[in-house]
Amino acid sequence: MSTQDSHTYAYLGPVGTFTEAALKTITSEADISIPFANVTAALDAVRSGKADYALVPIENSVEGVVARTLDELATGEPLTIAREVTLAVTFALMVKPGTKEIKRIGTHPHAESQCRAYIAKNYPHAEIVSTASTSAAAEAVSKGEIDAAIASSAAAQHFNLEVIAENIGDNGGAVTRFIAAQKPGWMPEPTGHDRTSIAVFIGIDHAGALLEILQVFAQHDVNLTFIQSRPTGRELGHYHFIIDVEGHIKDAPVGKSVEELREICDDIRFLGSYPREVRA
Repeated sequence: MSTQDSHTYAYLGPVGTFTEAALKTITSEADISIPFANVTAALDAVRSGKADYALVPIENSVEGVVARTLDELATGEPLTIAREVTLAVTFALMVKPGTKEIKRIGTHPHAESQCRAYIAKNYPHAEIVSTASTSAAAEAVSKGEIDAAIASSAAAQHFNLEVIAENIGDNGGAVTRFIAAQKPGWMPEPTGHDRTSIAVFIGIDHAGALLEILQVFAQHDVNLTFIQSRPTGRELGHYHFIIDVEGHIKDAPVGKSVEELREICDDIRFLGSYPREVRA
């Protein structure tokens, strides 16, 4: 990232989210961190100049992609990725001290999907309430709006809740990847261990377009690490692809691949070249 003494970071809040935990691994005491209620709000803070960067989740090893983040990067006001960070996530069930019965459990949909076996076994009749983040669920418990939350132990501490079960995830090796988004302009120099992200838009009647895209990368011996299709929102059947590849845009194979793709695609949005996975 740039070399200013301090930066302002927007992140998916409130306090106590896994995003905040990931953020703490890349910030210093001089940096300012501001929580926002959802991914769009955090990214808009960068777009409006209220923050230098926004840290938001983009992918989980168990549940898959965070659709809102992908859509914002591909079709929202342009931003680029300055870096990424990964975080191992573990979930806890928490309540207000003295709670006797659990009828409503709140959490983020990604967390709920990673704890389904635990919920089905222990609380098969509980109503699952979706929240904007796991920490928002913990906050709702503290306000008496729901009976329990699935969140991080840090959220329990922040909202003075009692953890009644730890490590309740169905997969003990779950990892979430986060990206730090910034306004376009600055880009990290190649490190030899980089990732390049692009959004590729193809014609609605362009048969074989995806195969052509893959062939371009194959011809230049560029390895794809991620590909996800998303609807453009224009009309049914019109999609774009978010693609991550190994390497930096300044690396000849990646740069040449992107140049050739511009000749066969309706549009390409460059989302950034940045160091790969700093494991938190």
